[in-house]
Amino acid sequence: MSDFTHFNDQGRAKMVDVGEKPVTQRTAVAAGRVLVSEHTFSLIKSGGMKKGDVLTVAQIAGVMGAKRTPDIIPMCHPILMDGINLELSLDETRKSVEIRATVSCDGRTGVEMEALTAVSTAALTVYDMCKAVQKDMVITDIRLVSKTGGVHGDYKREETV
Repeated sequence: MSDFTHFNDQGRAKMVDVGEKPVTQRTAVAAGRVLVSEHTFSLIKSGGMKKGDVLTVAQIAGVMGAKRTPDIIPMCHPILMDGINLELSLDETRKSVEIRATVSCDGRTGVEMEALTAVSTAALTVYDMCKAVQKDMVITDIRLVSKTGGVHGDYKREETV
């Protein structure tokens, strides 16, 4: 269990004490996608979805999701984020909504969970806004793309997705 920082000596969950860690600049980038049918794709692209502009609403939802991460992930610290940027785009070849979140802060703990929550929330919002037209959409490939800062150093995923 020593590899897992979120467990105490009795094997029970705990929030990691980051009080002694130095404040550093931290960033995290996460990505994911929602696979849709050709019909749904054309409605998103043309702005024809009855609930409104899918990409704009999902972008706002992603920002809100990042801000609420410690409310839904039990061991996440509430942190003061410096910036949250959500980019949503349409991939004509895949018939997908591509989602990318970048989160940054000056802090004692990273923002990976905030970036991943932003992507997940945006993807769920795309699904919610389109479910009246299509029920079999697939939310997929949610992943950490990169992170900087902290004692564990930088990480960059070799993208194959």
